[in-house]
Amino acid sequence: MLGFLRKTAEAIRSIVPKTQSVSPELLEEALHEADMDYDEIEALIDRLVLPITADRLEFALLELLPAFEPYEITQKPFVELAIGVNGSGKTTTIAKLAKRYKSEGRGVMLGAGDTFRAAAVEQLKSWAAKLDVPIVSAVSGGDPSALAYDTISSALAKGVDHVLIDTAGRLHTQKNLAEELKKIVRVCDKAYKGAPHRKLLVLDGTQGGSAINQAKEFNEIVGIDAMIVTKLDGTAKGGAIYSISRQLQKPILYIGAGESADDLIDFNARSFTQSFIEPFFS
Repeated sequence: MLGFLRKTAEAIRSIVPKTQSVSPELLEEALHEADMDYDEIEALIDRLVLPITADRLEFALLELLPAFEPYEITQKPFVELAIGVNGSGKTTTIAKLAKRYKSEGRGVMLGAGDTFRAAAVEQLKSWAAKLDVPIVSAVSGGDPSALAYDTISSALAKGVDHVLIDTAGRLHTQKNLAEELKKIVRVCDKAYKGAPHRKLLVLDGTQGGSAINQAKEFNEIVGIDAMIVTKLDGTAKGGAIYSISRQLQKPILYIGAGESADDLIDFNARSFTQSFIEPFFS
């Protein structure tokens, strides 16, 4: 089993006895405990053929996850913008991505675009120093759009492969900050046509299904391309992954499961689903 699903597995095992098949009633209760959306649960159970076996449940759950074609990265630099609410883990996630890219032999530059919080800038600077990657930052309260422009311009001049730009944590309901986010996206395109090439929504896994509305709003604001879900190791709400993916039809790229720079796990739909259903049948 994937370690970050341990708490989710414990919640499921508290409801479902060890068996070769599971009743629809117990399945519904366990999926609800794992924070899958009620409508998704009902639709899933309606599609299942009895008896509900591991193979049948795996197939039905996999249908909820959108197909994902790997990105073919041809742009240099490849610009990614990290988006999300306060506390979702954006800054740490950027550091994890930077570590991954650098370990693959690619050049990375960071942009400390959360200019509203001095602590966020200092945190990203600290990560940049630890990882030995360049960073562009501005004074507290500076224009985040200008910061994004300067970061991309510097990366273009230096031939960097990847640019990772942080943004201020914001609630999806804060209209002024939503407009600012749109401006950052426009300015990125001015700095380098087509940028940002990937808008990453970082979601806090401990929020479970309540993150769906956040994700929908951010998608309406700027059109997100993919998601990273953090802190799943600290919650029993692993089932929310299916509801979020199904309703947004956006791929989940990674799972964040820890605070170190190496704690970023590729999201594999089959491996995740097999681990998710294991406690139903073992």
